[in-house]
Amino acid sequence: MNKISKVAFFLLISFFVKGQDNSWSLQKCIGIGLENSIQIKINLLEVKRTQKAKNSFVNEILPTVNLFGSQSYNFGSTIDPSTNGRVSSNIQYDNFYLNAQMNLLDFNKLANTQRDKINIEIAKADKEVIENEYKLQILESYYQTLFTQELLSIQKQQVINSKNNLDRIQKEVNIGSKPKSDLYDIQFLFAKEEKQVVETEQLYIIQKTELFQLINFTDLSIEEVVLEKSITQTEHQTNSEEINNPKITVAKLNYDKNRKEIKAQRGLGLPTLSAFYQISSFYYKPLNQPNSAVESFSNQIENNKNQQIGLQLNIPIFNGFKKNKRVSVAKIESEKAKLVITQENQKIKQQVEVEKKNLYNYLQLQEKLNEVENYANESFGTTQAKFTSGKADAFSYASSKNNLLSSEYDVLKNNLQVQFTQLKMNLIQFNQL
Repeated sequence: MNKISKVAFFLLISFFVKGQDNSWSLQKCIGIGLENSIQIKINLLEVKRTQKAKNSFVNEILPTVNLFGSQSYNFGSTIDPSTNGRVSSNIQYDNFYLNAQMNLLDFNKLANTQRDKINIEIAKADKEVIENEYKLQILESYYQTLFTQELLSIQKQQVINSKNNLDRIQKEVNIGSKPKSDLYDIQFLFAKEEKQVVETEQLYIIQKTELFQLINFTDLSIEEVVLEKSITQTEHQTNSEEINNPKITVAKLNYDKNRKEIKAQRGLGLPTLSAFYQISSFYYKPLNQPNSAVESFSNQIENNKNQQIGLQLNIPIFNGFKKNKRVSVAKIESEKAKLVITQENQKIKQQVEVEKKNLYNYLQLQEKLNEVENYANESFGTTQAKFTSGKADAFSYASSKNNLLSSEYDVLKNNLQVQFTQLKMNLIQFNQL
């Protein structure tokens, strides 16, 4: 391969790669959007925060250990720690003790641990809800832009055809076979079509800009981006029992959390069994008594050492009916959470039912739109022939051409609406395309 051939080859490869980069699929937009979404990153941090905040039951029952120390000065009539008798003197008194306590049985902490575990699942499900709604927004923006892209493609093709007719009429006017009025008419129609193309291009650029702003990706040339029409879909069964919308998941988890809250409130009224251990010692020194014999600090700490170990049972008897009120409130919250599950299921089913009717309507309309397009195509063919032979004026030609343009776009848009509705139903029911 010579140098020129190599250069041509690499230029061809570069052009091909560039063309590939400018082609954007729905899956690509959603994937990049999920990576760049600030809200989703916030929810991901919330999941991590909830995980860090969770305490396992083992952590809850681990002993708490505290070291205490105090120094005090007693003046006047005080208690002599060595004899435990009252004396008239000034004494320095230092007290030290180490205390460890561990709950062996605590129903409230057990319920709180289970509730914390559910909080992590709720945080994850909340993230899934945000992602699902975000996917639906991208889907809507993508197809609105795709509709405009395909309309622009049809309009540009029509402008090419009109330009050919304009050139032909120009030649015929120049040789005197057609009057100048025909040229003015076709020039007017051509300028009007060019204006429509400009308006559609402006709308197309705005919609693409909004789409890429939505996915937080602006490091590209918007004008060169082309959206793909072909969407790979996953087949799903429409069994209502298989609905996997994250909003329903969140509602179910909140219901479970409220049930654990009932157990936690009831646990406050149940006995608590704990074990404890304490070791303590003290040091004393009479003040302003130079002749008094006082043991050294280390000897006193060793000699005055005292240890205590035991079990403690705490049985709540009466707390002013506060526990019963808290349990009643928790039960009401649980019933509310249960109704939210029903409400979310109802919303999803109603939404899916509407989309199924839309899909049915689009499919039912498809055959009729194809029929209209065929008739419009045949009508335009005869009108084109009449216009060429001078048997039809420019406005009849324009009307026939607009009918063809409208019918072509209706067929294309209806096909895309079928695709859009199927994808939307998949996201609503199964949280995936």
